[in-house]
Amino acid sequence: MITLTRHEGDFSEFWSQQDPASFSLSWLGQAGFAVRAGSLRFLVDPYLSNSLEEKYRGSDKPHNRLMPPPVMVEDLSGLQFVFCTHAHSDHMDPGTLPAIARDIPNCRFVIPRAHVEKARQFGLPPEAILPLEAGESLELPEGLSVRAIPAAHEQLQTDVAGHHLFLGYLWQWHGMTIYHSGDCVPYERLSNAIQTADLALLPVNGRGKGVPGNFSFEEAARLCVETKIPLFIPHHFGMFAFNTVDRDALEKELERNFGPRVLLPDVSSWFSLNIR
Repeated sequence: MITLTRHEGDFSEFWSQQDPASFSLSWLGQAGFAVRAGSLRFLVDPYLSNSLEEKYRGSDKPHNRLMPPPVMVEDLSGLQFVFCTHAHSDHMDPGTLPAIARDIPNCRFVIPRAHVEKARQFGLPPEAILPLEAGESLELPEGLSVRAIPAAHEQLQTDVAGHHLFLGYLWQWHGMTIYHSGDCVPYERLSNAIQTADLALLPVNGRGKGVPGNFSFEEAARLCVETKIPLFIPHHFGMFAFNTVDRDALEKELERNFGPRVLLPDVSSWFSLNIR
């Protein structure tokens, strides 16, 4: 049996913990998570800068942060890998990734093959980039493996070479499978690809906000029911006022019996996944 437990504590407490038996996660805001898998430390889709606030200042879609970063790059000692699901700046952040490459030179960046050139333009060293395409896998330290699957940021898209523009990741670690969809909506064949997952990390900000959209909360919960995924952590809310859903509304959704156990993340707690 796999259990998911919430622990109270800030990021520094989470990052300093040593627990060789658990896969532990701390929400960074938006779609970002920090992960401990044994002694392995990695991030997925970290948006820790104000790059979008600067880019869209004065526009009709201001990207002022509604929540501060829970950690600064200089406090990420021991970080070994960063995963990016696609090239949108709140997932592949030009304000965060180059700073990590500069301050943590041994860190490696798992980047969709379609966006390797963009990562290089950010200033990531070519030798630090690990390209990945849908259907491909990587074997990493501590017994962690990862497989990329397509994501549909409203639709499945590829570049001229046929590489998928949006990816999700399935991490497998000592009998546990964790799915991060990236930005995604339901699409045909998705359920078959993720039906072995124990925990799903899914966006819930929905669509119709003038930017490419994602699952609604109900769609995400339904996907977990269809695939028999027992544990679900929603994300992609609470960062930008024009593209979020109200946390109180999400709290009310939790009162409904969807099937999976749903835990809303916040930056003052973290989660551990264990086999009992």
